[in-house]
Amino acid sequence: MPALPATTSDCIENRTFDEIEVGDHASLVRTLSQRDIELFAAMSGDVNPAHMDPAYARTDMFHRVVAHGMWAGALISTVLGTELPGPGTLYLAQDLHFLAPVGLGDSITVMVTVKEKIADRQRIIFDCRCSNQNGEDVILGSAEVKAPLEKIRRARIELPEIRLGTHGRFRELMARAAFGASIPTAVVHPCDEVSLRAALEAANAGLIIPILVGPSIKIHAAAKQAQLDISTLRLVDTPHSHAAAATAVALVRSGEARLLMKGALHTDELMHAVVAADSGLRTERRLSHVYLFDVPGYARPLLVTDAAINIAPSLADKRDIIQNAIDLAHIMGLAQPRVAVLSAVETVNPAIPSTVDAAALCKMAERGQISGGLVDGPLAFDNAISPEAAREKGIVSAVAGLADILVVPDLESGNMLAKQLSFLAGADAAGIVMGARVPIILTSRADSSRTHVASCAVAVLVARARAAPPPAVES
Repeated sequence: MPALPATTSDCIENRTFDEIEVGDHASLVRTLSQRDIELFAAMSGDVNPAHMDPAYARTDMFHRVVAHGMWAGALISTVLGTELPGPGTLYLAQDLHFLAPVGLGDSITVMVTVKEKIADRQRIIFDCRCSNQNGEDVILGSAEVKAPLEKIRRARIELPEIRLGTHGRFRELMARAAFGASIPTAVVHPCDEVSLRAALEAANAGLIIPILVGPSIKIHAAAKQAQLDISTLRLVDTPHSHAAAATAVALVRSGEARLLMKGALHTDELMHAVVAADSGLRTERRLSHVYLFDVPGYARPLLVTDAAINIAPSLADKRDIIQNAIDLAHIMGLAQPRVAVLSAVETVNPAIPSTVDAAALCKMAERGQISGGLVDGPLAFDNAISPEAAREKGIVSAVAGLADILVVPDLESGNMLAKQLSFLAGADAAGIVMGARVPIILTSRADSSRTHVASCAVAVLVARARAAPPPAVES
């Protein structure tokens, strides 16, 4: 058996039934935070707006009393299970009355006092009281437990860190995009449930007006199987996916659609139609994909590029990739985004080509070949996003530790980074292709519904920004 910690504060110890006397008491003090509310909701599955939405809670005091009171009530169990009697306690029953609201920032004192001992059944009845910082009772009642007979003393277990993705930035993004007219969007070859559902959800969110382009028989069959109503949507019939891509591009060229959205076809099929010499969608800029992430625990939105289009970009390609990302960052509200050009190390090493490219890109930014952002590199991932890591390495930079845009060396590294952020860090994601005359919504079937709709929102904001007249210049 491992040795116990030397200090009492590092241990958790109970009091047995025989050690406890009537009148004994224990307490704790806890302040209600927004994180407490979110953790309680995540644990219980209770997303009642009475405690998740402050505006609603103000109009529904009864439910707020119960909702936030349940959090305070849970603290009674904490005192009984960790302090008195402590480890080994079995919680049998409770009778609690919620008397007053508990609001964000309220400091709640939880007190349990032994009222009665039932020796033949090893039971203890506790008076329970929760009061706020003003001395007002918010909960009164009683609890019955079965107290332990054996002494237990154990090392206190350190709780794991829990991260919550609250989707706050993406809610703001969705609200901003929904404020305005919906944009006609050519949805290319939506012959599966995922594509159709994404288009309908974006339409229902007030973002796009879908124009379904593809084989009508397959589209209707997919809609019927998924029980989706597409009767109000325009459908342009084409024989196959190649024709769907060409027709969708033609709709954009003619002005009937202002966005392109990938459906159930390969990315290269769609992009081949976009970059064709007669497509009318090409610009002098190379096309590149940009992910916009809301990462739990990171203080700002994070853009990652390119994780979907350019396999092994050249130096010239990377210049365009960076400029595309900076342009998107401006539309998202970042006036001077910090761009970190990533590599495995933060020093230039001729044996690692990405470090040489990074140094050249920084010089290109100095000479005005890249504009609108602060560019630095090479930077390793840790010192690009962590101020502590940057300080530890002695890196003096306006970008290190504060990156808004991460530029990856190649598609493989970008794809792995993006999926790690989504599937391990719980980040929200949205992604579009920049560099064409219209933004292209390029998502995967593995992406969540939120990612599909958020990607549409980003594309809508880009389309509106490009359509807006340039600001007036004072004479």
